[in-house]
Formats: sequence, C-alpha cells, structure tokens
Amino acid sequence: MAGRIPKAFIDQVLSRVDIVDVIERRVPLTRAGGEYKACCPFHEEKTPSFTVSPAKQFYHCFGCGAHGSAIGFLMDYAHLSFVEAVEELAEGVGLQVPSETTPQAAQPADSSLPSLLQIVEQANHWFQQQLRTHAEGKRAVAYLKERGLDGRTAADFGIGYAPKGWDNLARALGTDAKRRRQLQKAGLVAENDQAKLYDRFRGRVIFPIEDHRGRVVAFGGRILGAGEPKYLNSPETPLFHKGAELYRLDSARQAIGKSEFSIVVEGYMDVVGLAQFGIDNAVATLGTATTRTHLQRLFRLAPRIVFCFDGDRAGRAAAWKALQTALPEMRDDRQAGFLFLPEGEDPDSVVRAEGRDGFAERVDQALALEDFLLEHLIEQVDMATPAGLARLVDLADPMIAQLPAGARQELLYKRLTETTGLSSHQLKSHSAHSAGRAARRRPAQPDSPMQGQLSPLALAISLLLQHPQLAASIPQPDALKKLNLRGAPILLELIEQIIRQPDITTARLLESFRQEPTHDYLEKLATRAHYIDEAVLAEHFNDALARLLDHQDEQRRLALFEKIRQGVPEGAEKQRLQQEMKALLDARNEKLKARAHE
Repeated sequence: MAGRIPKAFIDQVLSRVDIVDVIERRVPLTRAGGEYKACCPFHEEKTPSFTVSPAKQFYHCFGCGAHGSAIGFLMDYAHLSFVEAVEELAEGVGLQVPSETTPQAAQPADSSLPSLLQIVEQANHWFQQQLRTHAEGKRAVAYLKERGLDGRTAADFGIGYAPKGWDNLARALGTDAKRRRQLQKAGLVAENDQAKLYDRFRGRVIFPIEDHRGRVVAFGGRILGAGEPKYLNSPETPLFHKGAELYRLDSARQAIGKSEFSIVVEGYMDVVGLAQFGIDNAVATLGTATTRTHLQRLFRLAPRIVFCFDGDRAGRAAAWKALQTALPEMRDDRQAGFLFLPEGEDPDSVVRAEGRDGFAERVDQALALEDFLLEHLIEQVDMATPAGLARLVDLADPMIAQLPAGARQELLYKRLTETTGLSSHQLKSHSAHSAGRAARRRPAQPDSPMQGQLSPLALAISLLLQHPQLAASIPQPDALKKLNLRGAPILLELIEQIIRQPDITTARLLESFRQEPTHDYLEKLATRAHYIDEAVLAEHFNDALARLLDHQDEQRRLALFEKIRQGVPEGAEKQRLQQEMKALLDARNEKLKARAHE
C-alpha cells in the first residue's frame, strides 16, 4: 500500500468500531458500572485492573500502565503493525484502507477478497487430500519420511501434494468461469499462449503459507526429483506479498515471545525440521531477501533475531544483505545475531545430527551484528597499509551512520577508531554525524504528566482528552486563539476537532496525533488520574483555561512595562503601548473584582 493512511479514514474506522467488541473477542470482559474489567492480558495479575471504557473507546490497565485505542490494543496484543491493525479493523466494518495517494476517502472493501481466501483454502484441502489419496502421493510421503518428518508433523504443517499433470487443480476447482478467474487471481493457475489454464504447482510437495492473521494466502512447492526451480512460491496476489509475510510467523508468535528471540532460516523444511525437535520460534523468508517489514514484525514479538544461513558464499552474501537491511532497525534495546552452519549443512540436517540442545548451543554462539559487520569489512581491505585503514573507514562509517543514535553506534565508532588506530577527530564523517545528532530538537510539550502537579495547560489538555464534551463549556473559545505558549497549539487543535465532531471519543482524538512526536505524551495525559467529581469537571477545566489566559496577559504586561521603562519615543507607538497596558490592567482589575464577589 503506497502512502500513509489518511487521518480521516482512521477516524472513520474508529467511529464504526466498538473497542469492547474488539477486546472481548480476545479477552473475557466483565461489566463494572459503565465500564468493563478483566485481568490484564499484558501482565500477570489475580485482581482485575484492566478497564475498557465504551464512552472513551479506550483501554487502560492501572497495574502495568498499558493503554490505548482499538488500534493500539491490536498492535500490543496481536503484535500487528499500525497499518495491519487498521486493516484488520477496517475489514471488520466493511471498509478498504486507502492511501494518501488515493483521492477517495473510505472505499468499500474489495468484495473479491473473501472469495479468494475461500478458494485458496479449498485448494489447501485439495493438496492435502492428494497427499493421502493420489497414487503419486506415496512418492511424496516417501520423500517426507526420507527427510525425517513424521505424519503428525506433516499434518500440523498442513503439508500436501500437487500431482503431475497439466491441469488437475484447474479441473477440480475451476468448475465455472468465475471460479477459474478466482484461481488465476489467487496465483494457483496461469494461462498459456493458447489461452488455456494450467496448474502453477505440479509434481511438488506443497507447503501452505499463512499471513499474519493465520489465513492461508499462498503456497510453496518443493519439486520431487529433477527440475527447476527447486522451490516455487505463489506469485504476488491481492492476498500475498512476499516482502511482508514470513513462513509460519503466526504459529511461531507465542514461542518467539516466550523464548525472547526468533530464528530466521532460508527454507520451509528448515522450519519444519526445527519444529519437529521442539524449536518452534523459527520462520523463513519466502523467496525474497529479508525486508524491513519482516524485521519490524519480528522485533515487535521479541528483542532478538538470529539469522541462520549456510556457511558457503551464497549464505554469507544473504547474511550480509540481511545485516544491511537490519541496520536502521537496530535500536539499543534490540539484538541481531548471525549463525553460519558448516558448508553443505542446513538447520534441518544440523538439528537432526546434534539434537535440540546442540542446535541451541550454536544459536547462543551466533556472531553479533557488530562483530559480523567489522569482520566482513576487514576481510575486504589490507589492514597492513594506511590506504587499507582509510578504506575500512570509508566502508564502515556510512554503515555505522545508519544505526539509530545511541550506545551501539557510539561503541562501534569507538571500535573503528581502535581497529584503525585513527583518532576520533580524524573520522570526519563521525564528527559530522555526531553534530547532526546534537542539533536535533525535542518536540514542544507543555510538561511531563509524570512529574508531580500538572501545569494549567497540561491539565486542560488532559481533562479535554478524557472528557471531550468539556469543549462545549468554554465561555470564550476565540480568546484562546491568542495563546502563545509552548504546547498551546495542541490544546487548540483538540478544541477544533471536538467542535467539528461533537461526538468524538478519547481514542479518536489520540489517534489523530498518532504520527506526531507528542502522541505518547498525550496518551499519558489521557490516563492521568484527577479524582475530580464529574459535577465540577467543567469548573476545573475552565479555571485552568482562565489561569492560562491570565498568565499570558501577565507576560504581556511585563513585556510592555519593560518596553516603556526602557524609553519609547513620544508619538503614536508610545501611545499605543500605553493604551494596551491600560486595557490589560483594567481587564485584570475586573477579573479580581468578579472573583472577590464570588
């Protein structure tokens, strides 16, 4: 999907979704007054502290602090990306996600997708049936046994067989013109020069490929006997995108989270073989190099990834590509390792020879990303010459610069200076990069919601996020437009949104700031406890606004006083300043009189 998801569409999805339904499908909820409660799914507890508010369309755990909208819940609970979470919610309410490059807002969901999923699932059952009943199925079973697979593992992985022949699947499932078009759109059959359909998979052991939601969307086939290609995947289709999916990721989620790392291997049989030995946290790429989408999905599940490749030249080349892709994703709280197996071996053969413990020991000894990076580059230069050292710096510096700023990057630069013997100031790129990092500015925020009492501005924002209806109680909304305080634009934006959409919820307000640097800060304000009686909420909110305006007027009075004190030439300018000063003083006195009579 090109472009970012338009904010208007996200708001439309959230206006149609009920967060209670979204969470209750995954976590049992119990009604408690106007809200719902449960034991938190994000940490262990015996007494429920996880609450879901239908009014705010927001969840919050008072135990661990987890909170968010329906989108945020799917991201945290199901480990989906933001886009994936929006897609899942949109599909549930019959909408198709547009991009900002698409002129339309929300569009009806593609009506062909359910039928495509259905026919792919039918093909999956057909392939499995052929393995059991077709005359050639015995040959496929013999191959699987030769590879050491037992029947239970083959069944768990849904392994099937595509018989030899031109159009077995096409004839079995393509019973009318519509179904034949669906088979073609799903990448299961193709058309030749004579406009005749033929099966894409023929004479192959079939591995069903599931998407991140566990739905079969494509297939991989391993040829039996001679022939090319040895492995064949479904083509890109409306259901299947190779650069986004990983073989068995959905099934491996729990094991990855429990072990706190994932293993990336190169083939289906490697994943199957490891699983048979109880190593369930392995996934495989699908005929493509590792992508940033792959890495982002895996890092959302666990902080460490181990890439497992053959030790030959091709394996080393694939590992180097994976390292280059990983660099921008390597925050300090993440780790990546590279495990190179003996030449001629693969994970399936190694785990069968050495067992689970032996393979696990190899994983523990995987080469760290930092070590692999420098070792690989050092192999390409002559370290005995000044020219070789300079070349190493030229190769390493731009790669290290791709790392997110932090301890890992600084340590790698330090290792580079130690390895080359050059002083840090001689690494000009490093100096320039450090200067660039230091120049970055923090986003403007009123103050931290975690540091004691809130400022009037932060209090007003917090109350407005939690109770959007308070915007209707503002006595003089136009007066707020003159606010020139740090963070005031956030307050004004919230008020404008609520005025445009009086029924907007806390969740929808927060999601409108999802792409902004202040989003996390606003989420904290939205969960801040104030212990204010509902009957006096408007009074506290408007009092905070009044203090804001008073503070700004006071700052303006001080500025005018300083200008006049420093001496302003007689004339229109001095008269204007004095009139403004008098108006501000009169306004202050009127407020003081009014408060004295309250």
